[in-house]
Amino acid sequence: MEAVARRAGMTSGAIYGNFKNRNELFIALGQTYWPAIAPDVSPHAGFEEKMRAYADAAIAAIPDRRAVAVGRLTGMAYALSHEDLRIQVEAATATSYAAGAAWLSAGADELSVRPEVLVAVIHALTDGLMFQRFLTPDLISDEVFRAAFHALAVSRRSE
Repeated sequence: MEAVARRAGMTSGAIYGNFKNRNELFIALGQTYWPAIAPDVSPHAGFEEKMRAYADAAIAAIPDRRAVAVGRLTGMAYALSHEDLRIQVEAATATSYAAGAAWLSAGADELSVRPEVLVAVIHALTDGLMFQRFLTPDLISDEVFRAAFHALAVSRRSE
């Protein structure tokens, strides 16, 4: 925390003074440094177009996320061992999922599962691809990202 404060030109006490507690600070750090993927596409676009735009936005986020990946994993591990923080992370994630489900709902007739379920699948798939890309960049190319989200989009057509 002291290194963060120094880079910000503040004291660690000044940083903590902006938050009710340490957990609130950790949540804010996670939301700032690992924000939701926000594709540039109309909310009324078809699902396949949304998934194509989402894949592109996820790929564009790779450099920023790579720079903070260890901090993200450290924060996740900390939350797993501190139940009160884990509960707050779950609540923040639920809020994010609700926004994502609303975005997906505009094309709900094209979805093979409920938007509330699909948003969780997309989140897990994105984080999984991200971390695997960081570990094995030669194996998880941009093509793999695009193929994963394309597969979600075309699975409905095969039914």
